[in-house]
Amino acid sequence: LITGENGTGKELIAREIHRLSGRANEVMVSVDMGAITETLFESELFGHEKGSFTDAHESRPGKFEAANKGSLFLDEIGNLPIHLQAKLLAAIQNRQVSRIGSNKPIPIDIRLISATNKDIESMVREGLFREDLLYRINTIQIEVPPLRKRGDDIMVLADFFLRKYSSKYNKPALQINQQAREKLMKYSWPGNVRELQHTIEKAVILSDSHVLKPEDFFMRQVASGKAADTARTLDEMEKQMIQQAIDKHSGNLSAAAEQLGITRQTLYNKIKKFEL
Repeated sequence: LITGENGTGKELIAREIHRLSGRANEVMVSVDMGAITETLFESELFGHEKGSFTDAHESRPGKFEAANKGSLFLDEIGNLPIHLQAKLLAAIQNRQVSRIGSNKPIPIDIRLISATNKDIESMVREGLFREDLLYRINTIQIEVPPLRKRGDDIMVLADFFLRKYSSKYNKPALQINQQAREKLMKYSWPGNVRELQHTIEKAVILSDSHVLKPEDFFMRQVASGKAADTARTLDEMEKQMIQQAIDKHSGNLSAAAEQLGITRQTLYNKIKKFEL
């Protein structure tokens, strides 16, 4: 199970896990769980036989069958409605699927990789995600930190994207000057690696010199005027509120949780998340 904010590169990590595995020569099938409609869930994942429903003009294998011997990547698994989670759990647990319109079980041998940007453990507590399914998918869990917490990765990735787009748009020898580098390092990157990638590409496209300066990089304005200097992402604001509540109550977590309007357990999780 790969967890992390949107744009942190969870699918890239999934592909690297597959590439470095013993299944590297087999297929990796990706499924966006948030994009599958509830009515097509079983057909997409488990397949169907010809004539099993109105538009089933021919038999078709599902994603589990397609990924057999390889890897199946279930992206945004946290978006799966709870009443469909039991069907997914049964397939994973029994290592077999049955197509719609058939009672014949088909054995499945896959490496299962899942990803989500949601707090799955909180969803379990709120009854939105099955605990038994979580235990099945998170044997190994990789948490991808947001870009703002990855220090020098910002410029390593920026230089990588600069080379990529300099080549693509036939603008060789482009460089980022020191002031622009400082601007990139100071920004909080709420959209993570995906936002950095688009920011570099736009700068390359619009550049009219060999040196990219601070004004060549367009980032979101989180706040304006005096507030711009203290603009923070929602995570940073939440972290500060929690720290202030803990300080106010001299470390009494029950009192701090009550002030914040959350349970003591949720406060524990937030403390762990923000490394307070």
